[in-house]
Amino acid sequence: MQKVFESLTTAFRSNHGVLSQAQYERIVTQDTSFFEESDILLILLQASGYPIVQEDEDRYILDTYFTPHSKQRYCIIDIETNGSKPGTSQVIEIGALMVVGGEIIDSYETFVECAFLPTYISKITGIQPHDLIDAPSRKEALIGLKHFMGDAIFVAHNVKFDYGFLNASFERFGLGNIGNPTLCTIELARRTFESERYGLAYLIEFLDIKTATHHRAYSDALCASKVMAKSLETLPTYVSTADALLQFATSSRRDRRLKKEEG
Repeated sequence: MQKVFESLTTAFRSNHGVLSQAQYERIVTQDTSFFEESDILLILLQASGYPIVQEDEDRYILDTYFTPHSKQRYCIIDIETNGSKPGTSQVIEIGALMVVGGEIIDSYETFVECAFLPTYISKITGIQPHDLIDAPSRKEALIGLKHFMGDAIFVAHNVKFDYGFLNASFERFGLGNIGNPTLCTIELARRTFESERYGLAYLIEFLDIKTATHHRAYSDALCASKVMAKSLETLPTYVSTADALLQFATSSRRDRRLKKEEG
């Protein structure tokens, strides 16, 4: 499904956020091995968190393309794991915040059942084996996160790790791919304020973020939300929608210069 998400987003952006029935069907049929009808594929896309909406029989829109970034739902996520590779390791803690308009409107936090916790992970995180014994199973915790995320933008500090690990975990337990658009607070920070380094531990000190407990999922998600809030203070005026924010966070200097000149 990853190819479908990418192809749809590219097409939506090339067509001002709108696709016809024919355009939509061409993309989903050429980039998927599923044999379901296009309306069933739409349900699968929406269930994955991809922000596609069918307005009528011949009109599909990318919701983030039209939603002001200040009104967009952002799910800011951090995970702790017992290793670095999802094939041989697992999530042991999930922390997530739902943010709209700079306000936290909901949260999701859970340990995850785990039979093997290396000593060095306990030293880094403070999580102990007894914390995980009666915790929800991996599938239960992941389903809870999936329901919590909905179609919000998936935000994390170094989003490639959290998204990649969770996406692999979702696939492992038959939960499909994560279709939510992603936003990396490291990349956004690099484009909005100067700092010697952009690792979370450094930014916690640099931005004087209080009550941080580094290497704990909920605390790190909360700190990432504050890094994001700092970035949003200095966004260029041409970044008005959620999709424009996503593109800005991955833009080159040349792209930003051209956008500024256009404005």
